[in-house]
Amino acid sequence: MRWVWLIIGVLVAAAGVVFTLQGLGILQGSAMSGSHTWVVLGPIIAIIGLALVGVGVFRGAPASR
Repeated sequence: MRWVWLIIGVLVAAAGVVFTLQGLGILQGSAMSGSHTWVVLGPIIAIIGLALVGVGVFRGAPASR
């Protein structure tokens, strides 16, 4: 189950980065290109993805004694 969290987290974080780049106009070719909405939402989505990666990392860690 740990790997599922890691994979989903990485995919969500990558999507957030892509959305941010499209919002900034660096990546062209979609309706999101140049839209300030994605400049704001992209980093939020990337942070959520990193949080999911953190869940995957710490969920599999052994408890300290």
